[in-house]
Amino acid sequence: MKRIEAVNDFVIKFANVNGTGSASANNMFAKALFRMGLPVSPKNIFPSNIQGLPTWYEVRVSEKGYLGRRGGVDMMVCVNPQSMARDIKELESGGYFLYDSSKPLDLRMVRSDIHFIGVPLKDLCQREFSDARQQQLFRNVIYVGALAALLDIEFDVLTKLVSDQFGGKEKLVTPNVRALELGYHYAIENFQCPLGIRVERRDAVGEQVLIDGNTAASLGAIYGGATVAAWYPITPSTSVVDGFEKYCKRLRIDPGSGDKNYAIVQAEDELAAIGMVIGASWNGARAFTATSGPGISLMSEFLGLAYFAEIPTVLINIQRAGPSTGMPTRTQQSDILACAYASHGDTKQVLLFPSTPKECFDMGAQAFDLAESLQTPVIMLSDLDLGMNDTMSPPLEWDDSREYQRGKVFSERDLEEMSERFGRYLDIDGDGIPYRTYPGTHPTKGAFFTRGTSRDEYAVYTEDGDAYQQNMERLLKKWETAKSYVPAPELISCSGGSTVGVIHFGTSRDATLEAVDALAAQGVAVDTLRIRALPFSSVIDDFIDSHDTVFVVEQNRDAQMRSLLVNECEVSPRRLLSILNFNGTPITARQIRDEIAQHLQRDKGSNVRPLRKGASAKESRR
Repeated sequence: MKRIEAVNDFVIKFANVNGTGSASANNMFAKALFRMGLPVSPKNIFPSNIQGLPTWYEVRVSEKGYLGRRGGVDMMVCVNPQSMARDIKELESGGYFLYDSSKPLDLRMVRSDIHFIGVPLKDLCQREFSDARQQQLFRNVIYVGALAALLDIEFDVLTKLVSDQFGGKEKLVTPNVRALELGYHYAIENFQCPLGIRVERRDAVGEQVLIDGNTAASLGAIYGGATVAAWYPITPSTSVVDGFEKYCKRLRIDPGSGDKNYAIVQAEDELAAIGMVIGASWNGARAFTATSGPGISLMSEFLGLAYFAEIPTVLINIQRAGPSTGMPTRTQQSDILACAYASHGDTKQVLLFPSTPKECFDMGAQAFDLAESLQTPVIMLSDLDLGMNDTMSPPLEWDDSREYQRGKVFSERDLEEMSERFGRYLDIDGDGIPYRTYPGTHPTKGAFFTRGTSRDEYAVYTEDGDAYQQNMERLLKKWETAKSYVPAPELISCSGGSTVGVIHFGTSRDATLEAVDALAAQGVAVDTLRIRALPFSSVIDDFIDSHDTVFVVEQNRDAQMRSLLVNECEVSPRRLLSILNFNGTPITARQIRDEIAQHLQRDKGSNVRPLRKGASAKESRR
């Protein structure tokens, strides 16, 4: 029988039961490989209940540094009878299936093309540990020990991880190390080790770190100057504010008095949370909230107020599968349109699309500069995959000489020296961005009140249609100005000048880049463009114009980014082909590669003569 053979390049998946303590053991496995200098990308796929349902943990090991999901599983570690039939089917031919052999394997599930590895996890635990809870927990640690032998993982790396996790407390370290030893020695004595897939120490990690996007975003808010967070707990965004609170206790304490220089408020709902953020921001504080899709729905009216009254507002949206409650512990990129045009009437919101934890940090800080410079809401759209999974990332760096961009703010002296009347919504510089004042700056001059109803350039209430229209047109001018403020797209072009382009964003990045490399190996050259922000740069228009075939990769059902491109870039829908994934798990490189290859093959085999480069774009704009 054939077997999969690979060094430092495979996918291993753990099938467990939620609430059994498997997460820490699986995380230890991923960290051990990372400490051996190997790039890893773990994905935790868990249910929304507390315990009892199936949960999976998939680890991509790639010496080349591919961090997206590849597709397919080379080795399955299954300790959950509920999901065993499904887990066996998911294995690649020639793969390895490790299971708890304390009970005989159901012969109806046996596949002749995979290798079964039985380890009596339950029996080993019951013989060694008398405590019932330890018997449950250490079952997971035992299979990690067995994997150390089967995959050739350095055992002392695992023991060091255990010591680090428990702070060297011998009472906790000793039984965990013993459980590792039980699995390791059983595998050595009963199987040929290592397997066809194995690991070897490398230096492919360098200075990179393992960190989740929510932690990075919370640090970005800290370094970006945020002192106020108002929120209502919702999966998967809760850990953003949890992290912010943790770091505030270290970094937002007055060194002299010991006073707290921050405020964190758990509001009664999302409406109250965004209202508090707008109020704090209007008063001059840097404030933010974090939420997910259902919270965006509730916050939309207040986002319209902040857009129209031009109050800096930062919102971090960790997207999940919807609509309604949907699948709250599954990932999607499904709030794009809801955020881009949040609120009723004519609104356009500035969006940021991070792809890595470092970008969650960088954009998390930059969001505050953008919000104040543009006097508008800024929404950073991460998702559960990036937010809650540890991801290999360049170190988070901050330039201590960096100054915050507070935008156009008149001081008391500025107001005192003005000979003309101060107009809160006057476009003095012609860029659509007016000047503002902080409340209380001057006893008689400045703007102390903000309203969501129509007003003139001096913030005086009016229902005059011309004044309203002039204000709305100025907001559009500010939207055009914002294009030079937001992060530019990332363009990767082939040297040969490909006629095929792929547009992607957020967590679709890693799988897309791997798919493009795979196509290149097959002789298919593809250019890629990663969207990093809305409003869109003209670079995106040029990219679409210069390619005959353009794919848009996104993780939702209704091709929301494609719709946004059609609307904002005024391009014909026929110019953009969708590659969609919306099953709640991250998109795979194989799906992207296969869909592009299949489409190009159909194109090649058809009798339709391909359009000249750029021709269809010109025709679509006539």
